Amino acid sequence: MVENSELRKAGLKVTLPRVKILQMLDSAEHRHMSAEDVYKALMEAGEDVGLATVYRVLTQFEAAGLVVRHNFDGGHAVFELADSGHHDHMVCVDSGEVVEFFDTEIEKRQKEIVKEHGFELVDHNLVLYVRKKK
Repeated sequence: MVENSELRKAGLKVTLPRVKILQMLDSAEHRHMSAEDVYKALMEAGEDVGLATVYRVLTQFEAAGLVVRHNFDGGHAVFELADSGHHDHMVCVDSGEVVEFFDTEIEKRQKEIVKEHGFELVDHNLVLYVRKKK
């Protein structure tokens, strides 16, 4: 079980709720899920995991580096597995849909801007708030 080794590697005890939540995040159609999304998906799958447990486990996963929490403007926190490399996000202001993207030109230009201002880039988060064209 890959989930068991991931939990152990992160220093977490292997429990059924943790395994179920990790599996849910790994197999979900959408990479960005709120605690409520995870809870609803678990309920639909017939799993008996409470909402408070989902919140607690996601917080533990974040502290252990298994997931990344995003707090996009105008919405609640969403979580994604920390298994992919750097990417940026577009968030639809109407639907809340989150789209991941990576653009080498944007990354290059950000580094240039930082350097032009006499700084060194430590980390960054680019979020574009978008709306579908009508």
